[in-house]
Formats: sequence, structure tokens, C-alpha cells
Amino acid sequence: MNFVNSQLFLDVQLAAIFSDSKTFADAIANDSWQLACDLYLRVKPLTTPQLTEFVAQHFTFESTQLPTQQSNSDSVQSYIANLWPYLHRNADTAKASSLLPLKHSYIVPGGRFQEIYYWDSYFTALGLQDIGDIDSIEAMLANFIDLQNRNGCIPNGNRSYYSSRSQPPILALIVDLIWQAKYCKNSDFAWLTDCVVALEQEYTFWMQGAELLSEQISSHKRVVKMANGALLNRYWDDQATPRPESLREDLHDASLLPEQQRANYYRNIRAACESGWDFSSRWLGNNKLTSIQTTDIIPVDLNSLLYYLEKQLGHYFAVLNNTNKQQYFEQQAAQRRAAINQYLFSTDMGFFVDFNYQSQQQSTVLSLAATVPLFVNCASEEQAVLVKNKLMSDFLKPGGLVTTLNETSQQWDSPNGWAPLQWFAVHGFHQYGFVADANTIMSNWLQMIENSFKTDHCLLEKYNVYEPENRAGGGEYKVQQGFGWTNGVTSRFYHLIK
Repeated sequence: MNFVNSQLFLDVQLAAIFSDSKTFADAIANDSWQLACDLYLRVKPLTTPQLTEFVAQHFTFESTQLPTQQSNSDSVQSYIANLWPYLHRNADTAKASSLLPLKHSYIVPGGRFQEIYYWDSYFTALGLQDIGDIDSIEAMLANFIDLQNRNGCIPNGNRSYYSSRSQPPILALIVDLIWQAKYCKNSDFAWLTDCVVALEQEYTFWMQGAELLSEQISSHKRVVKMANGALLNRYWDDQATPRPESLREDLHDASLLPEQQRANYYRNIRAACESGWDFSSRWLGNNKLTSIQTTDIIPVDLNSLLYYLEKQLGHYFAVLNNTNKQQYFEQQAAQRRAAINQYLFSTDMGFFVDFNYQSQQQSTVLSLAATVPLFVNCASEEQAVLVKNKLMSDFLKPGGLVTTLNETSQQWDSPNGWAPLQWFAVHGFHQYGFVADANTIMSNWLQMIENSFKTDHCLLEKYNVYEPENRAGGGEYKVQQGFGWTNGVTSRFYHLIK
């Protein structure tokens, strides 16, 4: 059953029995959700204490706590090495819960995030590669391919409530990591062929509806036809309803809007979750969450990753001697690169920016999304120098690079810094030969991590890079301990720093 539409689910979430709405969205029914919902209909209405007791009788919850002995690690590097087994999950057995069971083992981020997350897993994979654990990376790749075959896309995470949206498309990055580390040397074209099928499927998902676009119809789902005829992409979600994992929060915020605007609000909130940047001033009209306009935005990072997907498909088809498809995807990549240069680079600011296709204006929000064109090597040398100079003058802080130059209540804004964005910048700098500047970013990040570790005895999901002695804040939940992508990127920096 779709339990998120049940009276029980609604009443528990609105009663705020759990401080985090995700807790009940992940609950495991002792018998079945159907039985629990049917029983509830017989006994409702219940007071909050009675409802709390009902939930306790009929549901169990997975622990989100990490073992306390991890605090005994005497260094950041030993902490990372010791933590991987605690973030490891074996192949799933079906449960009476929102979990979409996976056939292979996987790594979770930690804390409230007890499922696999799509784009997180690439950054986690960097740390796994550092210890030679390619098998775990390959198992996660197999899970993503299987999820895509079952679900129609690689979902945000393996929860049923995530199934209508994806995350930044990094499948090609994971495929290339494994290909270079394991299969390329053996010319295992059978493995590569299977992966290319999956990469094409992902590309089809992002480009769905492109053939429907015209001068009259400029957008469909995730694809947008620009004024010059070029195709670029945006984030989207087919559902225009509150997120089950944030039901109470979404209903509250939507109540501040006229009723006719609420469905659009829900869709834009969900689309921002697909971006992985939930939430940021990148998506907001006036820095208030109710002004969110994600689906109007053509994001520079998304389109850079899709350029990489097209480029890699062209490369892989060349390896597989499929000239027609090689030429097709090379042409798509070239067209996208030209469109990125036309719409997503500001000559006035000397920086890559997002573009609002409804207002036909470039965004004034400067963010670390600008590093992704360097990461995928689609920036010109001149553009790369301009981006690098602005990052080092405006974004570099004592703890690394700040996410945006806007200080808001959202977690993907100043003063916070996030590991994946540090990696995009550092690897992007290496692509263009800015090694000394890359070392500066890594040094600032590692110094902050080590100082924080002395107090926290763990790694965290995000950090305050302005004032590293202060805890990061903002967003919908408390800072989480673990943490998959922080571990992976920090591990890689230790290997790269000179």
C-alpha cells in the first residue's frame, strides 16, 4: 500500500511525535503497514500520548547512532578507515517499510541517512578507492543500475518516497572510476557494454520529452528548449505534493501561500531535493523558502554533468566501435558546451552562473556550482582562470570554500562548506594546472577537519568554513555524524596534498 497517503501517516506526522519527520517515513511495521493503518482507523481519534503508544506497539526503528568506540580513533585518517564497516550495509531483505531493497551491498552516509544516496556515493567512492575497495564501489554501481531498471530512474535514495526524483547524474563518473581501476587494462568490453546501456538509459531519462518541444512548448519535465534552439536541462519532480519525509514542514510552509500556488511550491521543493542542494539561495526568489523557483532555473552544475555524460558516451562508443553513436553523442556534447558558454557564463562577472529561463536572465547568485565546468573540463582556459581567481579571492575561507556568497538560513549557503563541492573545485583546478591553489583549498579543509576532530571525535556532514570553531547550521535537520562524502573527499585530499 502507499502508506504515505494513509490517515495514520498524516496524523503521526502532524502530531510531531518525532522531531524529524523522516523518522516515521522510515518506520518498519511489525506486521504490515496495511494492518497498522486498518487498526488505527478502528481506534482513532487518539490523543498524542495514545498515538505515541500506538506507534510504539506497531513499529520499530533502525538505530541511527554510530558506535561510541569510534571516538577512540586517534587521527582523522584512522577514524575514516575504521568507520567504513559501520557505514556498510549488506544486501537487503524486504521489509514492511519505505526501503527499496537492494540486491548488493552498499554504503550509507550515516546519521539520519540509513539508505544509499545517489550523488553521495561518487564522493564516498573516492575514499573506498583509496583503500583499494573497488568491489564495494562496483556493488553500489550494480545497485544503481538495478534501481534504474526497476524505477525508471536512479532515485534520490532507495526509499519509495524518493522514487519520483533522481539526483545530479554522476553514474558516468562511477563507471569511469571502475573502468580505469579494473576493466580498462583487461579490455573487458562486455562489462563496459552493460554500463553503456545504463548510461544511455540515464541520458534518456534526463532528455525525456525533448522531441515535444517547439516555439510554443519550451519545456517538458527536465528538458528546456532555449531561445536559440539549444536543449538544456533543469531539475524536476513529477509529483506536486508534500514530501512524506518532510510532510509537516511542507504543509506548514505551503499554508503561507495562496492555495492555487501550493502544488507548484511542492514541485519546486522536490526539484531542489533532486539537485542535492536542498536548500540554497540558488533556487529562491527572495531568500525565503516560499519563493522557491527551482524549475525555472537552468543549473550550470547539472548541465556540466550532462555534458560529461554525453562526452563519456561518445568516448565509450568509440571504444566499442559504434561510430554512429559515437558521433551522435560527441555532437550532443559540443552543442551543450556551446549552450553552456552562451547562457551559463557571465562575461560581466567572469563566472559560471545559473540561468532563469522564464525571466531570460542570468542569476546573480554566485556559487560553487561554477566549479563543475572546470571539473568536467568544458571551460576554456580563459574562463577557468577567471573562475579560479574569484574562488580564491571571494570564496576561500579558513576552512575551505564557502558554498555561496549569500548568507541565509539555508544549509547550502554561506557560511557552510560541503565536501563534494571542495572536490569539484580541487579536481577542476588540477584539470587546468592550478595545483598550488588546489593545495591551498585542501590544506584549509584538512586543517579545519583536524581541529574539529579534536572536539567532535568524528566527521560531520557539513562545516562552517568561515568560523571553523563554530558548528554549521541551517536547513531542516541537525548536522549529521558520519559522514560518507566527507570521509571520501577528506581521504582523497590526504592522498593528493603536496
